[in-house]
Amino acid sequence: MLVLLALLRLSVPASGAPAWELGPFVRADAANPILSPQNTTFDDPMQKKPVAWEQDNVFNPAAAVRDGEVCLLYRAEDHSGSGVGGHTSRVGLAESRDGLHFTRRPTPVLFPAEDGQKAYDWPGGCEDPRLVETDAGGYVLTYTEWNRQTARLAVATSTDLAHWVKHGPVFANADGGRFLDHWSKSGSIVTRLAGDHLVATKINGKYWMLWGEGMICAATSDDLINWDPVLDANGDPRPLLTPRPGHFDSTLVEPGPPAVITDRGIVFLYNGKGDSGAYSAGQALLDPHDPTHVLARTDIYFLTPERPYERTGQYAAGTVFIEGLAHFHHRWWLYYGTADSHVAVAATPPQEVDR
Repeated sequence: MLVLLALLRLSVPASGAPAWELGPFVRADAANPILSPQNTTFDDPMQKKPVAWEQDNVFNPAAAVRDGEVCLLYRAEDHSGSGVGGHTSRVGLAESRDGLHFTRRPTPVLFPAEDGQKAYDWPGGCEDPRLVETDAGGYVLTYTEWNRQTARLAVATSTDLAHWVKHGPVFANADGGRFLDHWSKSGSIVTRLAGDHLVATKINGKYWMLWGEGMICAATSDDLINWDPVLDANGDPRPLLTPRPGHFDSTLVEPGPPAVITDRGIVFLYNGKGDSGAYSAGQALLDPHDPTHVLARTDIYFLTPERPYERTGQYAAGTVFIEGLAHFHHRWWLYYGTADSHVAVAATPPQEVDR
């Protein structure tokens, strides 16, 4: 633990943080970035040839604790295109005993293939995973299928994090299929903390998910696979959080990792884009009996691009794009993408029991 403490350097948290807010989070500067691009190849089923699937960028990870390890499912881009969204993305798996140093699987675990999702995830790929567990012990992954025309929020399930069954767009069956081609991304499912596991939890008989890009909406489900958007009086997805002029989230808001039910309400970590183009992280508190009711929202970010590894990469304006949250060794670990190029981590300080 002394080595771990040495790796963690304090980032000054926002003063006057509300009591319900999760944190403070401290960057692991001596270890960051914890994942960077490398030239590992695999036999791509689409191109029928070896592809360096994580050659250009690795970022935007999901997280879970399994068998005493932190497991990351991270987005990796090859060198097939150029610019943000111009590559093919696949999802890789990495594991760690200390939350900082990861061993990667040599091949991606979720990727475009000659299957029923080809029309939705080729050639752009599988992007930006977010991960929860189920009461039965399985895993549900929400991610973006990107065919370079329309982004569709999709879902996959697994029992071991390495082998996934794709179920397709989450809104495919909603309202007779009316939302199948609706631009949708970033599914943050509401969970409870059970030991070190974030488990999807029903509220009023339904599972809940926060989703969207630009504004954040809600959806409900009976089975974690088929989802129905919560609609307004006009039959459109009803916004819960929208951009706020003059704030860090002035131009765009987008969900972060799974939301967590606490004794103060549902704590929801989200991403916000400001006027400069930089992505920072904020928090909101939702009603535990009605997740569409926002009880509170932070006025300032708790994490913003400050370090060189957060401002150097394919997204020059800088990002700390949060997607992975894990409870490990009696503390919270927040895994995030930096400048759409690397993966980094910040954690809450160790509790007394860890010293």
